[in-house]
Amino acid sequence: MSYICSSLYFAPFPTFFFPTHRSSTDHLSPEREKKLVFLTARVHPGESPASFVCQGVIDFLVSQHPVAQILRDHVIFKIVPMLNPDGVYLGNYRCSLMGFDLNRHWQDPSPWAHPTLHAVKQLIVQMNQDPRVSLEFYIDVHAHSTMLNGFMYGNVFEDEERVQRQAVFPRLLCQNAPDFSFSNTSFNRDVVKAGTGRRFLGGLLDDTSYCYTLEVSFYSYMTAGSTAPVPYTEETYMKLGRNVARTFLDYYKLNNLIKDNRPSTANGSGKEGGVGKDTADREQEKSLDGQTNR
Repeated sequence: MSYICSSLYFAPFPTFFFPTHRSSTDHLSPEREKKLVFLTARVHPGESPASFVCQGVIDFLVSQHPVAQILRDHVIFKIVPMLNPDGVYLGNYRCSLMGFDLNRHWQDPSPWAHPTLHAVKQLIVQMNQDPRVSLEFYIDVHAHSTMLNGFMYGNVFEDEERVQRQAVFPRLLCQNAPDFSFSNTSFNRDVVKAGTGRRFLGGLLDDTSYCYTLEVSFYSYMTAGSTAPVPYTEETYMKLGRNVARTFLDYYKLNNLIKDNRPSTANGSGKEGGVGKDTADREQEKSLDGQTNR
């Protein structure tokens, strides 16, 4: 796993940190293609909930949770927790230091005017061209000022089968995260959104790749059957991030690309529960929650 930008909050650009000097694919066996998940956040600097969601993803993936260990064995996670560090530092709501909405410049980012975007786009293109790697997911994390819950935006394609396959991940996330709303999730190709990461990369990558914008409400969520909104907290934002990470295992198990070899439940029945459903998972989740609250 590798990270770009050393801080979730702000870092002078360019700041790149990798845990080792070797390439992130050097450890791969030549005969096995590695799956790649690419996440970005905070392209709009005022959308601070995105940082807590991203923190939850990172905390989970580097934990000793059995799901995290399986994912690290099978998937490369590239995470850019802050695409707009100068805008965050200045306290801007939507724009960079130069006054640009970076999430409208993915098509042709300038190395001078949009340096973070330019660097990340180059990395994504490079990874997409690596024959040892299958770039399967791009998720850009945002916060929404008017809607409740977490939800996703996806793309529209002529191929109906691809459209259906694209809906699988948000449906699985809805099962794992009580604050995620599939009914609020939508798929579109609005012209005004053509320069966003989700739209541009959805057209650049092949039909085995899925590109989403993950939105989370600035203020509240409502669970199924509830009539009263629950205010989001830093912890519940991070919990959504953890549930996003866990959902990748559900997705790959569903597609028979990963076998879940976790021990059976404590009662010795040997029955395999879903992600986060068995006793061992619940205990690990409690432990991780305690670490996060510190």
